[in-house]
Amino acid sequence: MVLIVSIGDLVLDIAIVPDGPLEPDDDSPATITLGGGGQAANFCAWMGALGEPVRLVTRVGDDDTGRRLVADLESRGVEVRATWAQEPTGAIAVLVGPDGRRTMATQRGASVGLSPDDLDEAWFRDARLLHVPAYSLFLEPIASATRAAIVVVREAGGMLAVDLSSAAGLRAYGPSRMAYVLARLKPEVLFATEAESSTLAVPLQSLAQVPVLKLGRAGCRVFGQTIAAPDVKAIDPTGAGDAFAAAFCAAWLHGATPVEAAEKAVQAASQSVLLAGARPS
Repeated sequence: MVLIVSIGDLVLDIAIVPDGPLEPDDDSPATITLGGGGQAANFCAWMGALGEPVRLVTRVGDDDTGRRLVADLESRGVEVRATWAQEPTGAIAVLVGPDGRRTMATQRGASVGLSPDDLDEAWFRDARLLHVPAYSLFLEPIASATRAAIVVVREAGGMLAVDLSSAAGLRAYGPSRMAYVLARLKPEVLFATEAESSTLAVPLQSLAQVPVLKLGRAGCRVFGQTIAAPDVKAIDPTGAGDAFAAAFCAAWLHGATPVEAAEKAVQAASQSVLLAGARPS
């Protein structure tokens, strides 16, 4: 059995898709949906949809929202190890523009309070691969918890995949600081968008065995080879990067070459943008 574990946020996504241009100081018709979000949780949801054994380690508020979000993930086949917190469950408002680009306002809530003391080493010893969003490395105490989890996975012979998550997050954290962290962690797989890679300002290939550059509608690039994405009319790009990472990791762990895994990932991401929300329907 190949088990994948992700550590990070489980939050409420509030997706807003206006019917047209927003009117300042007035009402603007829009489609507004509520659903599960958070990069680590979305990755796990897509893994579950692929039929892969997957576990999420997270921290959520001991509130109705947190309980509903955990129950939803469990219904998708995800094993959830949640620490219940007094702080409220986090939320992200996602505004999707007419060109499909997103603007996100984030309140991470309880998730960033995950600490090493909250962890059980047994949650990580059987992991073939640990998926780490960079969001889980930006702030304390979740960063210390994530590093502790990585140590357990490495000692047990597991691998590491890191997703750089956010160019803005990298700028706030410090690009050179993150490059130093990645050089120490030595991830087998590193996912980055063009904006994240440019912000990091260090060649991805110097930081990981398999660097994967995500190119959005253009597909992705692995070891200098571009894998084109099919031309589709996107409805909502939220969660496409998580679908991409899940499909890549699943294929790679089952013996696909990085290029073959990238082909699977591009297909999965292209299908995900045809759905509203960050998760498989």
